[in-house]
Amino acid sequence: MEHLPVEVIGNILSRLGAARDVVIASSTCRKWREAWRNHLHMLTFNSNDWPLYHELTRSGLEIIVTQTIFQTNGLQCLSIMMDDVDEFSAAPVIAWLMYTRETLRELHYNVRTIPNINILEICGRQRLEVLALAHNSITGVEPSYQKFPCLRSLSLSYVSVSALDLSIFLTACPKVEVLSLISLDIVMSNPHASMELSTNSLKDIYVEAISLVKIILEADSLEKLQLKDCTLEVFELVSKGRLRLLKIDDVSVIHLDIGESAENLEIVDVSNFTIMWSKFHHMIAKSSKLRRLRLWAVVFDNDDEVVDIETISACFPQLSHLSLSYELREAAIQYGLQGTFQLDNVVVLELGWTVISDLFSQWVAGLLERCPNLRKLVIHGVVSETKTREECQTLANFTSFIVRLSRKYSKIDVQFEYD
Repeated sequence: MEHLPVEVIGNILSRLGAARDVVIASSTCRKWREAWRNHLHMLTFNSNDWPLYHELTRSGLEIIVTQTIFQTNGLQCLSIMMDDVDEFSAAPVIAWLMYTRETLRELHYNVRTIPNINILEICGRQRLEVLALAHNSITGVEPSYQKFPCLRSLSLSYVSVSALDLSIFLTACPKVEVLSLISLDIVMSNPHASMELSTNSLKDIYVEAISLVKIILEADSLEKLQLKDCTLEVFELVSKGRLRLLKIDDVSVIHLDIGESAENLEIVDVSNFTIMWSKFHHMIAKSSKLRRLRLWAVVFDNDDEVVDIETISACFPQLSHLSLSYELREAAIQYGLQGTFQLDNVVVLELGWTVISDLFSQWVAGLLERCPNLRKLVIHGVVSETKTREECQTLANFTSFIVRLSRKYSKIDVQFEYD
């Protein structure tokens, strides 16, 4: 170890991550202390890494962080995740950021401060490529001064910000490709106004736990759109058709419009969502490149609606992974599986129930007949702790059915996942 260059030792220390581990390792000898001072690239202060963090006073914590940071030169990644320990004074936090901002490429900042500090003012016009803010507020964005010319990834969690400031902030990040918005406290000038976001560089957006009347996203380069646990009246995407992934989980939305963005979709994953099948299918019908389709725990807006598997077969010829779970009715068997179509490229089929019935067996059998090249079948089910005799018999009948089916389709790997 004594023959290792200090640059290599610096890389080793950077991979340790946790500040306490870095300090302990750097005390090995003079050479390791030099590597810590001049060649350490990454430093992490996380309240979960060391129980003693929770026992120290605020001033004690501030001293430890200050002493550790100020003994380094050229830090590129700084992570301070201590919002559950105590509120820090603004002055030392400003000092940490001012000391490191010229060399920082990544900043993960989750620290409650008194008073709140303006991260954008301190770190703007620098070379940050990744910025993750949590439990802070953003006010009065000045795009001419608070620019982030190199930023590629932006994450905001539990941040208070106005819709206007968020829109302006996004324009101040001309190269941002990944955007994550989680549990934001969004201030609207008008309760019925829409939040409009526009960016030419964005490729991946994740939105979680946000309630608004209307979101309009204009992103010509967008490839991934993920919405989770949101309540919206309207969500509109204006794009040039590069979208490859659409994922919706537990979202309440009256009007969802992805415009002309469906042509290059490869993955559609919808769960815990109320859909009108005809309208939803029309939205993704042009996705001829679709490889994975997941409709899980979906509820139909109209009781008479069924998922037309024949239409899926015709519209998505490259489909290789199909996952379906919804309440089955007679119509799902009579109309959902009508015709002589085949899903030639489907090699993985996942089917699930919330309430087991004899219809499920018919549905499984009908789908297997239409997947001639299937390699894997996964059955998902819910088994309650208290079961009636009738429920037990239904489950037993289904088990016997699957055994017989496995003998018929011996080349298919059958798996079960029960909750």
